[in-house]
Amino acid sequence: MEQQKTRAISLGRRRWARFRSNRRGYYSLILFLLLFGLSLFAEVISNDKPLLIRYEGHYYVPLWRVYPETVFGGDFDTETDYRDPYILDKLTTNGNTVIFPPNPHSFNTINLMLDRPVPSPPTQDNYLGTDDRGRDVLARLLYGFRLSILFGLALTAIGSLLGIVAGALQGFFVGRFDLIFQRFIELWGSMPELYLLIIFASIFKPSALLLLILLSMFGWMGLSDYVRAEFLKGRNMEYVKAAKALGVNNVTIMYRHLLPNSMTPVITFLPFRMSGAILALTSLDFLGLGVPPSTPSLGELLAQGKANIDAWWLSLSTFIVLVGALVLLIFIGEALREAFDPRK
Repeated sequence: MEQQKTRAISLGRRRWARFRSNRRGYYSLILFLLLFGLSLFAEVISNDKPLLIRYEGHYYVPLWRVYPETVFGGDFDTETDYRDPYILDKLTTNGNTVIFPPNPHSFNTINLMLDRPVPSPPTQDNYLGTDDRGRDVLARLLYGFRLSILFGLALTAIGSLLGIVAGALQGFFVGRFDLIFQRFIELWGSMPELYLLIIFASIFKPSALLLLILLSMFGWMGLSDYVRAEFLKGRNMEYVKAAKALGVNNVTIMYRHLLPNSMTPVITFLPFRMSGAILALTSLDFLGLGVPPSTPSLGELLAQGKANIDAWWLSLSTFIVLVGALVLLIFIGEALREAFDPRK
């Protein structure tokens, strides 16, 4: 057992070294993780609420707590509008201090101070302009990028888990079970996925969770074939026959012996599956079948760019973000494929 663990560690180190030797993939991974990490703190980077307020000797953190206007000398008990000129004057005079995020707009903030029709071009207040409702494009890109990556990660994780389980069961037990399961996959794969999405979108309220469930129902079949092939190859190996002769149960053999040796296609396909999940969400949002309109989405911004051809900042900025993320994932996938190539 100890010798097996040592070999696994040594193999993992060699694969990591081969991955790092691919400089394009390695730096793409660093850049992607950096961008994703920044998007996780979108509320701190882009928000219409201040990060910190010092008012009459007391400190307030609006990001974590809701304060009524009366706390800052206003007249109403409703939540404070920190962009109100009257409130801003109270917070910036008489020794008071307010610190806003680098981009003082949230994804649903409507700029009511625009002096031109929407969508408006980039200005010093809106760095990438506004959309057709007066909302800040940079904020919606940041929040939409985070939503796309989190959705891609969730869909990839669920689809990979279902694909691994289905492929492992088919490849290990074979026979009648494999035959019946293959016929089920053929029937399930022939169902019109887009039509089902349209039907469910008309019945239920659109949400990211609904899309995740529906896409997960079909996203596992492509990976299960590769895992099935690896289990079919590994189940006849000598170490598997020896484990069966020693009385080791099937679950232990599948999990401890066959699965680690069958993870190469799973890991190498992860970035490509994730890019496919991001494209699926973007396409559905573009067609109006995805998340609700108020939710920040790259596909919704692309649809706005299509409807407003003159507003080049909508299409161009969204195109750069989307293509940039997909290119980084492709470079990472290529580096992983080379690192896990058994011929090397």
